[in-house]
Amino acid sequence: MTITTRTVDYTHDGKTFQACVAADSTLQGPRPVVLVGHQWGGRDEFADNHAKRLAAAGYLGVAWDLYGKGVRGNSIEENSALMTPLMENRSELLARINAAVAVAKAQPEADADRMAAIGYCFGGLCVLDLARSGADLRGVVSFHGLLKPNGLAPQKIKAKALVLHGADDPMAPIEDVVAFREEFTAAGGDWQLHLYGHTKHAFSVPGADIADLGIQHNADAERRSAVSERDFLIELFG
Repeated sequence: MTITTRTVDYTHDGKTFQACVAADSTLQGPRPVVLVGHQWGGRDEFADNHAKRLAAAGYLGVAWDLYGKGVRGNSIEENSALMTPLMENRSELLARINAAVAVAKAQPEADADRMAAIGYCFGGLCVLDLARSGADLRGVVSFHGLLKPNGLAPQKIKAKALVLHGADDPMAPIEDVVAFREEFTAAGGDWQLHLYGHTKHAFSVPGADIADLGIQHNADAERRSAVSERDFLIELFG
């Protein structure tokens, strides 16, 4: 096994973005694609490392970029300033997501008929929005994602959805969990929810600890969610 990475520049609406593509160069032929949605700070080492992990499991890992090439937040204030405009314009957010999906499909190792997406925090909301759009993906996985609906015209959901969520996550309280259940059921989605007790936001991010925001790493939930993700991808792709 030899995991290689490369960056791929692409444009959307006149703006340049940069994805990270990870692949096992010893494998031959096309393979399933798993996109990785970054947290609110932008595409970073955390997202890129997950793309590499997926490559090691035999997939093509593609960490997308929704803010622009080299655009990163380095504080709560900067992260919020980057995320908020897209949270307030979910149609533009979806357009940027779809631009990244198109780039992933165009990679030479990609099996464009077998695609999924996983996302963390803000990225979790993004992959759920991708499912909400009726995208022709096999499935999506949201790790401690925001669950608010996007307000766009509802579509029939084709992608299976796995939501991995902390029961004590103040950024997506139980009311949002109930609303997600109702929304995805009404849209015909095949969904499942794993709710981890005594678990807050960003549970899968080592070192995460911002008490005022309810952000806290939880090693048990991280381990359990990784197993659930692995099994879900096997279900999708065999």
